[in-house]
Amino acid sequence: MKSPNNTNEAKFGFTQSAEQLNGRLAMIGFIALIITEVVTGHGSLGFLTGL
Repeated sequence: MKSPNNTNEAKFGFTQSAEQLNGRLAMIGFIALIITEVVTGHGSLGFLTGL
């Protein structure tokens, strides 16, 4: 008999773990953007036009 809380099944869509991962990656990207701005002295658009 299968238990209703089988964690081996693939989960797709807006699940709790997917939303947590998305939020964490967004926070890392935002911090990286701030660090890039501090190091280069330009905002994100100014940095990209200088490439």
